Parts: sequence; structure tokens; C-alpha cells
Amino acid sequence: MGILFTQMFSSLFGSREARILVLGLDNAGKTTILYRLQMGEVVSKIPTIGFNVETLKYKNIKFQVWDLGGQTSIRPYWRCYFPNTHAVIYVVDSSDTDRILIAKEEFHSILEDLPDALDAAAVSEALELPKMKNRQWAIFKTCAVKGEGLYEGLEW
Repeated sequence: MGILFTQMFSSLFGSREARILVLGLDNAGKTTILYRLQMGEVVSKIPTIGFNVETLKYKNIKFQVWDLGGQTSIRPYWRCYFPNTHAVIYVVDSSDTDRILIAKEEFHSILEDLPDALDAAAVSEALELPKMKNRQWAIFKTCAVKGEGLYEGLEW
């Protein structure tokens, strides 16, 4: 019965497309998340130099997902990809405690650069998101290697 309603609403409203950027420091797990969502498995990967782009379909939404490299030399070029982007997924490796302040600085830099970004309200103490006002945000505990929490983030 649920499939019938899904098909009916898809035919009435059609499918939508969304462009998503996956950003974060190098070795944060961006590519692992991308390929876990696309293929359902972990792919051994060398550091992303440049970007990976894949199309994922989830329910009636087709996502064009851009996984941008996170090395220090590449981060200034992230802003070139902001136009026509519907969402940004910012990946933080919570076990990389030595670089959490760098992750916070890069995240705040992204928010300053994003055109027409919504204002927010609180995310994590390490990124000082509770200090941010009038922005929408959500945190989902995920593990790309185990496949935990990824679809909950897409549902949101």
C-alpha cells in the first residue's frame, strides 16, 4: 500500500533534483559516506584530489553529490562550487581531536561564504554551533563504515 502512495505522489508531483556538496577536512570520511550511500559498501580510497561526483536517488529525489577534497590547498576552492547548491553536508571526524578547531574554523568560513544561507541555532560544542543564531542544523550520529545514521540524515 505504501508503494502505491509513493508511486502516486511521484507521478503527481514528479521527481526533484538537488545538488549537495560534501565538505570537511581531509580524511574526515566524505568519500566513504558518498560511496556507502551509492553502493552500500565501503570502498578503499586514496585522498580525494579535486572532487568525486555521483548521482544518488533517494525516494523521489535525485541528488547530485559533490565530494570535494579537504586538503588545506584545496579548501579555498570550495566556494567555487557554492552556486546552485541546495545543501551542504559538513563531515567532522570526531576522533580527530587534534584538528577539531581547524574543522570549526573551516565550517565558520563556509557559513560566511555561502550565498543565501539560512540562519541557525546550535549544533555541537566543539564547533561552537550553540553560539550561532538563526540557522537550521541537525546532527546525526553516523558511521559510514557500518552504514549507521546515513539515511536518517537524508530523511531530515
